[in-house]
Amino acid sequence: MNENTQALSDAGVSIWLDDLSRDRITSGSLKDLIVERNVVGVTTNPTIFANAIAAGESYEAAVRELAASGASVDEVITALTTSDVADACDLFAEVYRDSGGRDGRVSIEVEPGLARDTEGTVAQAAQLHELVGRENVLIKIPATREGLEAIAATTAAGISVNVTLIFSLDRYRDVINAYLTGLERAQQAGLDLSKIHSVASFFVSRVDSEIDKRLDAIGTEEAAALRGKAALANARLAYQVWLEAFSTERALTLLEAGANTQRPLWASTGVKDPSLPDTLYVTELVAPQTVNTMPEKTLEALADHGRITGDTVTRGFDEAQQVLDALERVGVSYVEVVELLEAEGLEKFDASWAELVQTVQEHMGQGARA
Repeated sequence: MNENTQALSDAGVSIWLDDLSRDRITSGSLKDLIVERNVVGVTTNPTIFANAIAAGESYEAAVRELAASGASVDEVITALTTSDVADACDLFAEVYRDSGGRDGRVSIEVEPGLARDTEGTVAQAAQLHELVGRENVLIKIPATREGLEAIAATTAAGISVNVTLIFSLDRYRDVINAYLTGLERAQQAGLDLSKIHSVASFFVSRVDSEIDKRLDAIGTEEAAALRGKAALANARLAYQVWLEAFSTERALTLLEAGANTQRPLWASTGVKDPSLPDTLYVTELVAPQTVNTMPEKTLEALADHGRITGDTVTRGFDEAQQVLDALERVGVSYVEVVELLEAEGLEKFDASWAELVQTVQEHMGQGARA
């Protein structure tokens, strides 16, 4: 086991890999990361699957068979992705059992086109949960306004949710409320609350990318001094929100009844600015009961030279608030930025889905010609 990834795990951070492919499963690559890099979960998205299908010969036979049976593109996508997620869930079954359901999780995302469709999201979340057929699957639902009720309803049905695309502290509070509402409904329905888990994916690097661009345009020394600080400040304050929200009487009542806290998950942790340390969004976001989902490049950077120095979040709340206040003073609107990032995030989700559809269509065409 790598000492750096072990140190992060020992500090209370669950390491999840932001990648999955059939080749990764069958070759033993994912198993090696479990053993050697403390990886205890996986997150996926349409781009990850598009890249996997485009690069992996292991999908060709399945695509040909499905296409020959008359399956539509959407049906092929669903079959391929749910199969991979189910196999990955099986690979993590021991981790899932040993962690009491906290880890050993594999996420699969509802179709991005449903992000503004509450009922459609709830229906597809249930469908994906049934098709994967594994307790340790997490259904990814975006934290749009329409997604909030979908999160509550899906949680109420006893389905564990990975809430994705969170940028703002206010929306994060809404997400926690939706989760607690879902737990209360599940309790009223007589469900076992201990079986329901959730993570809230708070996006990190995109915040710096957008804000640093604005700081560069402002061009003052005060603005320059804030570069590379906004994302960490935002995430640290999100952790403070989490601590406060799950210390309320409402939350404690549910936890005492067997419910699980909804852990903060740091997403988009690959550093995009080459002037910043490549492990910045890992080593500087260490706190108990969190998840860090990272691409393999970031994971390997952590294993090679990432220094874990203990909790780097809870001691920085005041400084984090000062950073956000300073951003406002120099002319960067926090509200404007997070609203833009959510809109752009949804656009990227749509583009990602279109890429996946095109990739599968091309493979179906190749199968037909063969």
